[in-house]
Amino acid sequence: MITLNQYLRERFGQKVYKIAVDAGFTCPNRDGTLDTRGCIFCSGAGSGEFAPGDGLSVTEQLKRGRRLLEGKIKDGRYIAYFQAFTNTYGPADRLLALYEEAMAAPDIVAISIATRPDCLPQPVVELLAELNKRKPVWVELGLQTIHAHTAEYIRRGYPLSVYDDAVLSLKAAGLLVITHVILGLPGETKEEMKQTVSYVGAGGVNGIKLQLLHVIRGTDLERDYFEGKFQTMEMEEYVSLVADCVALLPEHMVVHRMTGDGDKRTLVAPLWSADKKRVLNALNAELGQKKREEKQEENAAEG
Repeated sequence: MITLNQYLRERFGQKVYKIAVDAGFTCPNRDGTLDTRGCIFCSGAGSGEFAPGDGLSVTEQLKRGRRLLEGKIKDGRYIAYFQAFTNTYGPADRLLALYEEAMAAPDIVAISIATRPDCLPQPVVELLAELNKRKPVWVELGLQTIHAHTAEYIRRGYPLSVYDDAVLSLKAAGLLVITHVILGLPGETKEEMKQTVSYVGAGGVNGIKLQLLHVIRGTDLERDYFEGKFQTMEMEEYVSLVADCVALLPEHMVVHRMTGDGDKRTLVAPLWSADKKRVLNALNAELGQKKREEKQEENAAEG
């Protein structure tokens, strides 16, 4: 496993921060093309709570993001993260203008584009490939699970084969691909969650985001939670599961996230996840212990 921080330092020679951008996109699960309700876990911000656009241009949002990070970084370098909703869902000329605006600043070293696998027509992939010749372009795909029963429950709106085709298309175009997986989805066993992680690891993508299921106020998932249809994971349970999942990944894969942090103002459950520092400390301790145990087993086998 390679951490995102390690990868960024090796790739760009220093610590790099992401600045989240809301470019005003919608989603086929919101505009009536597939549905109007969105995925069952998705908030009204389209999972872009940390990219409050407020009608500002991409340039102004990046400026605001820099100001917020001034206390952490000087002479910084940044990744423009198109986060909210589906960021390849629109006319190619509009997409090009938005991406080029983000790439224009010298301190923006890459752009990362969150999207759906079913919103990547070939002309858009070709556009991204051309931009990738100028600065790195990352494409983040919201898979969440490989299991059809869960995909139907969360209203994902596309079959697994669409994800597979998108990965092949993006990789053929020379683009870096990151896959989002949610751990703790209702109705899934831990074994099924690990099957999803193994599938992603074997699928040739460059990175993975492991996201704890959050219940956010105002979502349909919140209704099911309060009706007692499922329970969220406890911290110890989640930490152990993440360690097991990381062990399934190729050594060269970059782990971009191991938990995720929902907006505390709208978080319903699990409340322990709001203490991100505590969760990360627990994850690092568990991963360290796993590594020590593996080393001991190797030494014993050699002895």
